Amino acid sequence: MTEHSGGGGVDWNAEAATFDEEPDHGLRDPEVRRAWAQRLRAWLPERASDVLDLGCGTGSLSLLAAEQGHRVTGVDLSPAMVERARAKLAGRDAAFLVGDAAQPPVGEQRFDVVLVRHVLWALPDPGRVLRRWWGLLRPGGRLVLVEGVWGAFGMSAEVVSGLAEPLGGRVRVESLSGDSLLWGKDVDDERYAVVVGGD
Repeated sequence: MTEHSGGGGVDWNAEAATFDEEPDHGLRDPEVRRAWAQRLRAWLPERASDVLDLGCGTGSLSLLAAEQGHRVTGVDLSPAMVERARAKLAGRDAAFLVGDAAQPPVGEQRFDVVLVRHVLWALPDPGRVLRRWWGLLRPGGRLVLVEGVWGAFGMSAEVVSGLAEPLGGRVRVESLSGDSLLWGKDVDDERYAVVVGGD
């Protein structure tokens, strides 16, 4: 959910306490929360599935996925973020691990969905990382990448979809910039989702 694995030298443990104050991080506003829930419903399978949320932050998207009946494993580099995610999803079918999103500590476990928000742009060698994530999917699985370009940071939809093409799944790009409810404000930068596979 965040750019934890190398995101511009930010101390994500220090950021954890206030991270959810951003409308699109904490999803505290019912309209913002509803907008993200609606998008997830479209991106995730209808049946209960195993979802790996990489760079999960405080677990806001993990919680929405769990509420929709999915089993969630979240990974974040920041122990403080993971602690908040565990508290947020206490009592639900979810597990959270401290680890690098680029090399998730999930062993031989495979998933129906790998969900990654605002992480890929901050990782070295994103093409190799995408291949690793693709390898964590069961046959017929899907990769859901929510990314953007914010000033000098980020990656364009064209670049991400180009990196995803060689994976072999169908690549769909969905613009998210025009949906101000997702962000709790109007945005004029490029924000999008790339969904790979899941056919």
